[in-house]
Amino acid sequence: MKSRNQAPSTILITGASGFVGKRVVEALQEQYRVIALDWRPPDPSVDRRHPNVRWIQADIGDRAALLRLTHDTEWENRPDLVIHLAAHYEFEQVDEKPYWRTNVEGTRNVLDAAAAAGIPRFVFASSLAASEFPPPGEVLDERSPPDADHVYAKTKRAGEEMLREYQGRIKSAIVRFAAIYSDYCEYPPLYKFLETWLSNSWNRSMLGGRGRSSIPFLHVRDAARFLHTVVARFDQLDDHEVVIASPDGATSHRELFAVATKAYFGAPLRPIFIPRPLVRPGIHARLMLGRLTGQMPFERPWMADFVDREMRVDASRTRSRLGFSPRPRLSILERLPLLVDNFRAYPAEWHLRNIGALHKLSLRPNLIVHGLIQYHRDEIARRTSERLLEEGQDSQDLASYKALATGDMAWNHHLAITQLMHAIRTRERKFFVDYCADLAVRRHEQGFKVEELRAALLILEAAVLEVVRKDPDCEAVEHRLDRDVGMTFLFAIDEVEETFEDLEARRALPVLGSVSSAETTNNQRRGQH
Repeated sequence: MKSRNQAPSTILITGASGFVGKRVVEALQEQYRVIALDWRPPDPSVDRRHPNVRWIQADIGDRAALLRLTHDTEWENRPDLVIHLAAHYEFEQVDEKPYWRTNVEGTRNVLDAAAAAGIPRFVFASSLAASEFPPPGEVLDERSPPDADHVYAKTKRAGEEMLREYQGRIKSAIVRFAAIYSDYCEYPPLYKFLETWLSNSWNRSMLGGRGRSSIPFLHVRDAARFLHTVVARFDQLDDHEVVIASPDGATSHRELFAVATKAYFGAPLRPIFIPRPLVRPGIHARLMLGRLTGQMPFERPWMADFVDREMRVDASRTRSRLGFSPRPRLSILERLPLLVDNFRAYPAEWHLRNIGALHKLSLRPNLIVHGLIQYHRDEIARRTSERLLEEGQDSQDLASYKALATGDMAWNHHLAITQLMHAIRTRERKFFVDYCADLAVRRHEQGFKVEELRAALLILEAAVLEVVRKDPDCEAVEHRLDRDVGMTFLFAIDEVEETFEDLEARRALPVLGSVSSAETTNNQRRGQH
């Protein structure tokens, strides 16, 4: 085991497939060896083949499985540090059991496994939400207690306190994060606010109280950069020290509303302020209406308690300790116009990325199918290329594809997938059908047979269906795949065959009034006299 004075060379990250975790893996993998642990397989966008990363699928709630990992002889190097990101959080807070199983029992299991493996350093991901809102005019800082009373805060407080039991064996640091967001939002409350503010809904301009409800926001890229800094400077921190991953101050609903509506409508809308005493009755009325209509609102009565409350932060001590400051260009008000542009330009991906913490069925099914294909497009293209080359070895039906450069083939697949996604998103098959007709003309000119292009499209269709069906989110739209994917390919292949037949027919028949080149020359000569 390395000296505690040396920077860690191997890092174990729990929750490595999550929203923050996958970015942390990417941030660390060039400088450290990483053991990435999660109960889910890694995101398809993650490079699983990176030589410095080993992925392990395990549930931190399974104590026996975690302790078995401490005897894993396949580890070339024991980890020097754990970044514990795995946690349960859902905004509706319906069932408390998953919180206690993951955030408390799971943290205990990870700590015991770290102690058994002799891992000397431990970074615990907590949250500013674990603390109560400060009194008016005051701020949260590194000395603020984790004293909020909702279940997430209680379980994070239990985790922070648990670390003290391992003093002398494991040195720990606690990171309290601001609300983390990305260029596609991915923070449930802000997602729902933007959905309302940028709509034509009757309540799009309504803000609770005076619109002063405020929290701090941190871009996910800065969150990953912050943890990279903590790893590099871990030995400069005190045992059990609290550091804050957040900008100073906080951003209010009123500020968010002004920037978002200006970016979307060209000028900021004028907010309508709902007096605080009316907010709770209004939420109850909307809930009653939702039960009648089956369209439940996002708001819950407990949210009325936070109207016009401000969670302002002073992270100056963390800055002095770590030398870290969030980048101004990634601040929420600077970044919000880009979020709004993504909301407008890429609605399927926007909703798919955000819907995990909410209800996926609120999306139109075709947008879910579109989003699933977009999410897995690299894997679909790779499988298509592999199968074209494999099957082309033994089949004359695909002989021409062996002559295509690998790069050209991959680009063609991505282009076809893009057109397919566009057809599904707009529910206009014509986009993909027309693309395939143009492709048929090109392939015909290149000497391909119609059987080759038909076989290639069938391979692409099979790859799309196979990859998408493996995604758990496909269950809700399984019934739509034959309509959105199968029928689209059926019409496209029919158009390909029609195009080839027309081209062959034109080649075989003389053009009315055509003459030989000799006759043309003679006629031209006669015309000159």
